[in-house]
Amino acid sequence: MPGNDDLDRLAARLRRFAAERDWERFHSPKNLAMALAAETGELLELFQWLTEDESASLDEKKRREVRHELADVFIYLLRLADRLGVDLLEAAAEKIELNEAKYPADRVRGDARKYTEYD
Repeated sequence: MPGNDDLDRLAARLRRFAAERDWERFHSPKNLAMALAAETGELLELFQWLTEDESASLDEKKRREVRHELADVFIYLLRLADRLGVDLLEAAAEKIELNEAKYPADRVRGDARKYTEYD
């Protein structure tokens, strides 16, 4: 996966981690996508029932839990991208460009509607 050296090193470390445990056979794109969704659900669960203010000012215990769930989401996302040969930094840059075209700042500022809802 070409791109950022730090992401490449982390992807290689995750590949080694899976290989050392003979988990590669379980890390199909489908399974990794499902694991990513599950971890995202665990992240959401930490914010469930919090007010907007509470979600913005987490105590140290909750912040640590969020940090670990974010790491799990990131790890599964990176594993999935690695398995599919997707350069996440390149894909993100491309997607930002697409979003800039869909949502011109001068037209959508302060409006959260989807791009298909604009005149």
